[in-house]
Amino acid sequence: MRLLISTFLLLAVCFTHPALSKPSHMPVPRPAPDWIISEWINGDAKTLEDLRGKVVIVDFFQLWCPGCNAFSIPLLKRWEQVFAPEIEAGKLAVISIHTVFEGHDYQNPNKLKKFLKRKKIHHLVGVDRHRAGERVPRTMRLFGTRGTPEMAFIDQTGVIRFQEFGGFNVDRAERVLRNLLGL
Repeated sequence: MRLLISTFLLLAVCFTHPALSKPSHMPVPRPAPDWIISEWINGDAKTLEDLRGKVVIVDFFQLWCPGCNAFSIPLLKRWEQVFAPEIEAGKLAVISIHTVFEGHDYQNPNKLKKFLKRKKIHHLVGVDRHRAGERVPRTMRLFGTRGTPEMAFIDQTGVIRFQEFGGFNVDRAERVLRNLLGL
């Protein structure tokens, strides 16, 4: 049992640790699929079409993901401060998608709401919808994500211009984001 737990923890760190950056295995650029969400938290439902004309940062995360807690969540908070004028002007939207592919019983919407409150996450968060009997949720499949954290930038026309799994070069990503915003 101890070996099983150790192996699980090692795999969890290996597949979610921010030092392990991998580009999406899907081609970039490509048209962004719309997300399929079972519940929205911190605001009203938004489709990709609702956000047309804005640059959209999409963060795929799980509440118990070490890389999400150490890398993508703090990065989004920083970017929300750095790009506050663009968010307020309606040029940039930040959306997180809770894309649970393991620990479904634990990572439920009630625990997620408490997590968001504790972490002071106020931007729009969607709960990725599952089909009955499938482990991997629908939006995760559509975007071809490898796990969590994974982040994508969608341009004003609905095209994915950046998508990477794990940690990534923040300076390079921020340059892409600034370029999309015309800064």
